Amino acid sequence: MNARRFPPIATNSGTLEWNERTQIMAIINLTPDSFSGDGIDGQVELAVQRALQAEADGATILDLGAESTRPGHHQITASEEIERLLPALKAIRAASTLPISVDTSKAMVARVALEEGADIINDVRGFMSDPGIADVAALELVPVILMHDLAPEPGVDIVASILRELSRRIDHAIAKGVAYDNIVIDPGFGFGKDWRQNLELLRRLNELQALGRPILVGLSRKRTIGAVLGTPEDDRVEGTAATTVMAIERGADIVRVHDVLANARAAQMTDAVVRNPPINPNSWNPAE
Repeated sequence: MNARRFPPIATNSGTLEWNERTQIMAIINLTPDSFSGDGIDGQVELAVQRALQAEADGATILDLGAESTRPGHHQITASEEIERLLPALKAIRAASTLPISVDTSKAMVARVALEEGADIINDVRGFMSDPGIADVAALELVPVILMHDLAPEPGVDIVASILRELSRRIDHAIAKGVAYDNIVIDPGFGFGKDWRQNLELLRRLNELQALGRPILVGLSRKRTIGAVLGTPEDDRVEGTAATTVMAIERGADIVRVHDVLANARAAQMTDAVVRNPPINPNSWNPAE
């Protein structure tokens, strides 16, 4: 049973409530080189369509990323990232009232994105890449997601290593002025970790609750699922849904996914067990 209780986190586009349901973060890739093959690359109308479909399918947060973090990705400048991001961000902001997360590690990109309507900073480098991004987050009083992106320390228990580094990143963010209650943590599945380590991390995810912060899990379509099922990136819906269920049962508060409908349903069913069942049963027959 997921019995933890966190105060809600306010954003400019609504409040993130943690205790009644799992938040569903929809991935909107604005890159030409997404690992999962779903990059939009400048197609603003398509980006809006995907965002609105994700919302209809049950997403509660939209996560926009304009620079790939896939293995071997091509790094781009802040200016290039902003050029990719802003047209879609502006159009999606005009079309949707959901909180928007911007997936970036650059202070300049984060600042501009927040000015144009983004609500959350999601930094896969955990504020360790660009020292200015923590200052932006502190100044704007926005929620932040701090990810672990390193290989576990040699000879050290994997979860202990991740806990130590995430704790250091939380302390760094707080020292920069970020409010403790505005921090979400992400153990960084696939970042510096092989597929067996990812499976162990998922199995022991509940141990990350020691940090006292909401937990985001991003396993959608990743190599770990391919290594288990032997399927390509576009054929990992069931595998992703299984990790969604297991992550929620083990304490995840946000799941970051490509295939929103399947995972939102899996989360809703799991929440009925580990959080709260619906007050009244839902009907699948409109005539009833």
